[in-house]
Formats: sequence, C-alpha cells, structure tokens
Amino acid sequence: MSPRESEPLTREALERFAHTPDARLKQVMQSLVRHLHDFARDVQLTEAEWVQAIGFLTETGQTCTPSRQEFILLSDVLGLSMQTVVLNQARPAGCTESTVLGPFHVREAPLYENGADIANGAAGRPCTVRGQVRSVDGRPLAGALLDVWQADADGEYDVQKPGLAQAQARGKLHADADGRFEFRTIVAESYPIPTDGPVGRLLAATRRSSWRPAHLHFWIEAEGHETLVTHVFRRGDPHIATDPVFGVRQSLMADWREQPDGTTLLEYDFVLNPTVPNPPLREEPA
Repeated sequence: MSPRESEPLTREALERFAHTPDARLKQVMQSLVRHLHDFARDVQLTEAEWVQAIGFLTETGQTCTPSRQEFILLSDVLGLSMQTVVLNQARPAGCTESTVLGPFHVREAPLYENGADIANGAAGRPCTVRGQVRSVDGRPLAGALLDVWQADADGEYDVQKPGLAQAQARGKLHADADGRFEFRTIVAESYPIPTDGPVGRLLAATRRSSWRPAHLHFWIEAEGHETLVTHVFRRGDPHIATDPVFGVRQSLMADWREQPDGTTLLEYDFVLNPTVPNPPLREEPA
C-alpha cells in the first residue's frame, strides 16, 4: 500500500473517534492517530519493526516496579518529559524553573525536623543544604514542605538497593516561620541512569551518554502556591551539556562550596508562583 493509498485508512481511524463525548480526549486521540500514521508513512515502517517496537514497549512496562518507572525514564530520554514541563511553565519572571521529576521519586518519604540529617548512612561526603522558600513578591512562605531526594556517591538511589531497610538521602521537612530550611545530606555526584533495561539499550544503540550531571531533587509545596518540581545542579559538572533527560537549566545551577571543617555547603533559594484564586461568584439579581 502506497502512502497515498493509506490516507483513507487514516481518515477512517480519525472518524472512529469523532463521536468521543470528552472534547479534550477526542482532540488528543485524533492528533495521536494522525501523527502516528504520518510517522509510519514517513519512515516506511516495516511489520518487523512494528513488532520490535511493541516488544520494546512491552518490556518497558515489565521493567516498571513500585520503585522504578521505566516509562518515565523513556519519556525523559526522548525529551517528552521536559517538553511537557516547558509547555506548562508559564510562570512570572523570578520564579524558580521546573524540570523533570525523574523515575525515583517516592511519595512516602520520611518526615524530618528542619535541620536534621537525612543522609541516614548514604555513601558520600557530608553536605549541608540551606536556603529559603519565598513567593514571587518576596514574602517568605512559612511552613513550606520540601521533599528532597538524591543519588549517593555510588550513583544509586536508595530504592535501587535491594534489601535496604531505610530511606537514605531522601526525606521531607517543613521550612520555618521565615521560610528557611536546612538539612544535612551528602554531596551530589554525577551518575548514569539505569542502563540494565530497554531504555539503557536504546541509549547504547544510539551512542548517547547515560550520565546525568550531579543534582539534588526538590518537590516543594506551599499553601496558595503552585507545586514546584525541580533540581539544583552542581555547577561545572562535566555532563551538564549532555544530560540524557534534557533537564538542565542555567538558573538551576549552584556551587557546592567546601567549608573549613571539611564539609560542603549548598545554599539555594526557591521562589514559588501563587495560584490564581477562583473569581468570586456572580450574584444573580433577585
């Protein structure tokens, strides 16, 4: 079947979604069908390649576990995750930029007191992290909740270590009344994303680097403000320009500074965007 002969099939597939009650679902599905069919025609997709692709996606799903999201990793290395972040990052100037979530976030991270040690035995050099969470107008956000996680000096997150009984280099804490936070952890180091699954084989086949630049993850929530999901990257890391998940932003780079006592200090402030309040209900005339 030639490309021209296949176009009626595309029109028929689009028509099958024409009566979808949800307008947004209809738009998304018809656009997806249109682009998939165009892609198949563009590359002249063979049946063997189609079978191989289905196998790849199947294995990607089978690799997912409660502590590892291979589909997020696939989305990351294709640039789709960051593209979605960019499309939805309509924030005022001065707000901290978002970046990708990554595959190793854990919702049930332990809660610590402000100033606590969250390393909990993780391999790495001691590091103190401190800063302030503010609104875009400069107002400190008292009690903001910070969810923090990172890889250790061996390049692994705690959830990648079989049999580990406790969270390491991961935790939640509330900022104080002035929006200030501080915690002790380990120095962020660069590391390769998991290469033992289908996404790793894809990177190898396309001769792409698997190394992420050193970074610390943050998920920050404050009442009346948009949730911020971001990283802080270690300035000067050799993998900054080739981050396989396209997550680096210049504004998110910072210095891990060596201290006289042999520890390291990272200072970084976060600025959140207020949510738009719902407009008041219009009173109907009596």
